[in-house]
Amino acid sequence: MDSLRAYSLILAGGAAVFGTYVLLRRKPKDPQQLERARREFIDEVGRITDGTVIDVQELTPAENHLAATLLIYKYDVAGVSYECSQDVTHLRHWINLHSCRLGLPTSVKYDPQNPGNSLVISESWMGLRQ
Repeated sequence: MDSLRAYSLILAGGAAVFGTYVLLRRKPKDPQQLERARREFIDEVGRITDGTVIDVQELTPAENHLAATLLIYKYDVAGVSYECSQDVTHLRHWINLHSCRLGLPTSVKYDPQNPGNSLVISESWMGLRQ
């Protein structure tokens, strides 16, 4: 009889711990929140280098997707050349996309630990020279 009571207490305790975990776990962030957190991180720890805008592409919406605007740019860090793109769809009101042309000089802010992680524009910084 005592072992039955012990098993039921263990089972009830496990259910309580699992219920607490389900209620208190963090909700997953959506891609827009993750991108904003990435921009804020690079804005804090990033170093600045010179770069060049290669192109601005507006992607047409496909099924279940929204239209996107990509700013494509290149830059060099420690002799390594990087070519990246940044989704500037939610930052359109900060820049004039019509003045972004091939060869436009820009400043690029990059993560010193991962130079491929970079940006040209964020909520508090803009590297485009217009």
